[in-house]
Amino acid sequence: MIADRRKFLKNISVGVAGISILPFLPHDLWAEGSKAGALPRSLPELQGLSSAHIQAFVEATEKQNLGLHSLMVVRHGKVIAEGWWDPYNADLPHTLFSLSKSFTSTAIGFAVAEGLLKTEDKVISFFPAEKPEKVSAHLAAMRLKDLLTMTSGHEKDTLGPLLLQKEGGWAEAFLSLLVEREPGTYFLYNTGATYMLSAILQRVTSKTVLNYLTPRLFQPLNITGADWENDPAGINTGGFGLRLKTEDIAKFGQFYLQKGKWNGKQLLPARWIDEATAFQVPNSPTQTPAHEWNQGYGYQFWRCRHNAYRADGAMGQYCIVMPEQDAVVAMTGETHDMQAIMNQVWEHLLPGLEKAPLPPNKSGQTALQQKLKNLTLLPAINAIRPSPNFNSSGKAYKLAENTLNAQSVSFNFDKNTCTFSLKDEQGEHTIICGLQKWVKGQTHMPGNPPKFIPLRNPLEDAKLKVAAFGTWQDPETFVMTWAFYDTPHSDQVTCHFKNDTVRLSFKNSIAVKSPGRAGVRPVLEGKLIS
Repeated sequence: MIADRRKFLKNISVGVAGISILPFLPHDLWAEGSKAGALPRSLPELQGLSSAHIQAFVEATEKQNLGLHSLMVVRHGKVIAEGWWDPYNADLPHTLFSLSKSFTSTAIGFAVAEGLLKTEDKVISFFPAEKPEKVSAHLAAMRLKDLLTMTSGHEKDTLGPLLLQKEGGWAEAFLSLLVEREPGTYFLYNTGATYMLSAILQRVTSKTVLNYLTPRLFQPLNITGADWENDPAGINTGGFGLRLKTEDIAKFGQFYLQKGKWNGKQLLPARWIDEATAFQVPNSPTQTPAHEWNQGYGYQFWRCRHNAYRADGAMGQYCIVMPEQDAVVAMTGETHDMQAIMNQVWEHLLPGLEKAPLPPNKSGQTALQQKLKNLTLLPAINAIRPSPNFNSSGKAYKLAENTLNAQSVSFNFDKNTCTFSLKDEQGEHTIICGLQKWVKGQTHMPGNPPKFIPLRNPLEDAKLKVAAFGTWQDPETFVMTWAFYDTPHSDQVTCHFKNDTVRLSFKNSIAVKSPGRAGVRPVLEGKLIS
């Protein structure tokens, strides 16, 4: 990397008409690229993309309220733009949901390359003790390749029945399900199929996918701090549950863009990369009109328009690889419209990717850096104040009986914060809300955080990271936003004060952006304790 930086310095020391453009490189962006194991950094124009195109993309996603948490654009192997919407940040792992699937597929690729597996291997051959007494013809025919391409033959996603298993592994439950169609003939997005890939890998290697990938992929790419959720038997869930930082996602995309090569060493055969990202099966009856979910499917990778491909996960986790443009776009978030984000990539980023460097643009680079430095999910701040009759700051409200077993709540306001406390049988739980900015802390508030997939998470055994903000919606209504930034999710808590009573209602971000996955929590009603 030192040699690369020297070459970079040499190349940019002289600009148009002999003018040095080195001063245009923001110090913090330069310093970030010098971190050991980080991708090298550069300026957008030097890598053939204008700062204005990137800024237009960011502004378009914000205007449509598409809920991005992070963005990293890589061109010619160099990061040319990066930003995190506060309270998310560069050092924070993010839940990847189904983007995890592409890492599980990669682990299978390594196992195939090492001669441990073949894509034609029959699934039941790995589970002699778990297979049903009577094996159907379709189950007997199911191959690893059918799991990889989501053509296992099931007509419904098998994850639901697996999640009902409270102990042991999930393989037996998967193998007990009816396989309605001939494997290899019918595409159905099936997270249970990816779990089976994880279970098979662990069966043949005695290692979880995470542990197996660590020396083969994560260590060479300097990806640290990864964690992955397990089934009750300690098998990585495979199809979801991996948490990584945004730059880790970008490195993964760059690894695929480089056909499995990293720092001059071929880690994974290029042939596997080609197979995994190629059009293996159709995933829609028609490609008209064209969109990102009818371009075909590979080995746990989606084909895209413009001859690109991607790994993606629910609610806005993306690793988009554009081979023809030598570019990678990594994003995390919590969105209601994943196609809309892809549309903005094609509208604002793709057209600006030129083959040659562009002229220096100091004003555009400065504007983009200012934009990226000030990204935030902070709700709008207003000047509304509480009713003159509001006098309950620091006092407690006794709550009516509720399913959270919460006993009382209190609100303590000062100039810059509101300290919200809730008492239950376990003790007192507190969240401090900033009135002008996020205030970060930890909590174990009952009923939280909202969850997209109802699987026990080890994070729940400890206090959760939370960033909180509060504002008055009207003189009698105080609204708190709790962002559980160890997850993509947040809560909006509306507190309505009337005379000596308070009414708290909860709306989590999943309910807003994916109503079918929403949890239900009670409305809390309390009376001021005199």
